[in-house]
Amino acid sequence: MTARRRTATAIAFAVVAGVIAHDALVPTRFEHHRSPVTLFVAGLLAAALLVFAPRIGSRGILLGAGIAAGGALATFVSGLAWGGVPDPLVRGGIAFNLADVAIAAGDALLLVAALSYAWANRSRLREPV
Repeated sequence: MTARRRTATAIAFAVVAGVIAHDALVPTRFEHHRSPVTLFVAGLLAAALLVFAPRIGSRGILLGAGIAAGGALATFVSGLAWGGVPDPLVRGGIAFNLADVAIAAGDALLLVAALSYAWANRSRLREPV
């Protein structure tokens, strides 16, 4: 495993640990049930982010992928542990959890970092793969 992949994996597991600890410690009466297919897809997407994102030479992409993968893995683990994903954060009529926040923040960072990396390397975008 490369150093970049280890870094992304460490970030993901830190997010998972934080989310699972928060979900276990904060009482809630709200929960979203997830199908086994949804849990499988979350695990698959997390694995894909951790395998492919470290290949790109961008710290922002690495960080965004690690955070998003951590959120997806936390959804996977929560679904297996509780049969659904607890939603301890309720604001108005919206219930969500830290895994949702991690996925959204990681995806936003991943998108911004990918666009920034592409802009900085735009002269290479037409090179054959």
